Amino acid sequence: MPAPRSRRRHTGRRRREAVAARRARRIAALVTLAAVALVTLLLTAFGSGQRASVVAAGPAPADRLLPVGPPRPEVISQVGSLLVSMPVPQSRVTAIGYHGADATALALTPRGSQANAGFLRRLLRHIGGGGGGSLRYYQISGGQGSATGELDIGAPTGTDVYSPVDGTVIGVSPYVIDQQAYGSRIDIQPSGAPNVVLSLTHVRVDPSLAVGSPVSATSSKLGTVIDLSGVERQALARYSGDAGNHVALQAHAAAIDQ
Repeated sequence: MPAPRSRRRHTGRRRREAVAARRARRIAALVTLAAVALVTLLLTAFGSGQRASVVAAGPAPADRLLPVGPPRPEVISQVGSLLVSMPVPQSRVTAIGYHGADATALALTPRGSQANAGFLRRLLRHIGGGGGGSLRYYQISGGQGSATGELDIGAPTGTDVYSPVDGTVIGVSPYVIDQQAYGSRIDIQPSGAPNVVLSLTHVRVDPSLAVGSPVSATSSKLGTVIDLSGVERQALARYSGDAGNHVALQAHAAAIDQ
């Protein structure tokens, strides 16, 4: 005997409800998985932008204070067509930062990617494929003139500093803070850019270096990083995980003889 029509309708409605419930559960599961994947992508691809892989988590371990050779050739910045190489061994670098210097400092063009860029900028860079490789730098406020007028390369005190360009030393003078000399200022005339003078400070000059000395990028030792943590509050310390000691680099237009 056939089932009553009302029972068939009831059974069909329950089947439809069961199918709809299963479909809703599948959709909810897919939405949850998509949300988890999106959050994971944002955290891994863009991060917080506050630390780069080059930054040390704390004071340099003992093995980082052992003697090391010169840096491997690596362009970290440029001014015009002049390429500027890493002046300290890569294993000693704690952080890299750019900030203003003075009104006469030439703008340096960073290589790599800005570690503390805003989220939207990092997102656009990631979508556009402009990651800039593994070299990371921080943009630091302060100073005058161009926001990239000075390049600070963080490294522990005593780290060897090498010439960032091929050229000739044209000046070695005391670096003065509050009428006190702290290390030296080393001026280099790059062989490929005679209209530019590259200056390095926060350095104790090597005894063998003198005005007129020829230097080669990444192979000629200029001196060692000095400790200025007791003299001034170093902005790079916010990112380096230590006192923020560094070698500072600026470029200026060369004086034209009349």
